[in-house]
Amino acid sequence: MTNSAYAIHTHDGNELEGYIVRPKGDSATPRPVVLVIHAWTGQDDFARAKAHMIADLGYIGFAVDVYGKGRRGSNPDECSKLMTPWVSDRAALRARLLAAVDFARRIEGGDPNRLGAVGFCFGGLCAFDLARANAPGLKVAVGFHALFSPPILGAQAPISAKVLALHGYDDPMATPDAMLGFANEMTAAKADWQVVAYGHTGHAFTNPHAHDRANGLFYREVIATRAFESMRALLAEAL
Repeated sequence: MTNSAYAIHTHDGNELEGYIVRPKGDSATPRPVVLVIHAWTGQDDFARAKAHMIADLGYIGFAVDVYGKGRRGSNPDECSKLMTPWVSDRAALRARLLAAVDFARRIEGGDPNRLGAVGFCFGGLCAFDLARANAPGLKVAVGFHALFSPPILGAQAPISAKVLALHGYDDPMATPDAMLGFANEMTAAKADWQVVAYGHTGHAFTNPHAHDRANGLFYREVIATRAFESMRALLAEAL
């Protein structure tokens, strides 16, 4: 049985409440650590469940808290107010994410040189930003229904991590043009990248609570299953 615990660390004077899930069984060697980065609500049951999923694959799952302890959104207006400052200041977001990486690299029993990042929606953008930053130890970054906009933080160094975007082709928050722009960006950065685009699929397709079809947000179980299998395969390859 996996075991889990909340873990507090700080950045820029703010308490951040991470959530660590360890896989069952003992390991003679340190295990890879996979950061799970939340959507615009903040670290929630969905993100923590995915950290458990990661632990079931044999890695240490670390659900990241970008916003800060107790800062969570319960409706679209609250979520937007929490997310927008970070999307608008990608340098600040990068610093916050790198602080999470620094903490993840010091998790007991983890391998600081074998990290992955998996993110959903806003968290997918965060996972890609860690790849763009060439975060220490990062081997793979996976974004589910992610936002694609580049950070515009100066010249992009070659990206060393493997990058996978799992994308709903009908996502109104990441249009086909944005998807193509991301592909071109990753190519220019010499990344080992993949985009898997799912037809008839919108935003938030992995979330069973997404039911806003009029605005392009809806769950698709069969697509979620395919996407998680693609994630599993790339984590196994990279880590």
